[in-house]
Amino acid sequence: MKYLKIVSFSLLLAAMSSVGCDKPAAPPAQPATSKASDGGHSHGTGPNGGVVFDLGKYHAEFTVDHPKAECTVLIVTGDKTDAKPLPIGAKELTLTTKETKTKEGKVVPPMTVKLLPVDEADGKAAKFVGTDPGISNVADFAGTVLGEVDGKPSQGDFAE
Repeated sequence: MKYLKIVSFSLLLAAMSSVGCDKPAAPPAQPATSKASDGGHSHGTGPNGGVVFDLGKYHAEFTVDHPKAECTVLIVTGDKTDAKPLPIGAKELTLTTKETKTKEGKVVPPMTVKLLPVDEADGKAAKFVGTDPGISNVADFAGTVLGEVDGKPSQGDFAE
């Protein structure tokens, strides 16, 4: 009986290893970034002096108000200082930051911040604001913004 179990198990393993797909696995999808190499363009400074990045098909500006421990993502018409706010359909955005350090060397741990629309009209807003005590640290922040924009998943990476 023991011999039969071993033979059955061996046959099962042989059968499982012979079944499969001969197509190579597709490479994982790469998220959108604000680097010039990904979109063929670079971004300037936004209308509020912040860093501009691609958020899906839109341009967005990331700014920080350290005393208020508040960050803002503003959807804009372009990537220059004369860009204007551009309302989009989004209920909220989620911003995640990477660990960073202040000039003094204090570690600022990663954060996840919910950004809610400000001055929403007809289900659209251009400005999304969120707070976290970690944002009060004066440091260069980098991270990702995610959300459902105009009914489609959108993502963008930023770095100050």
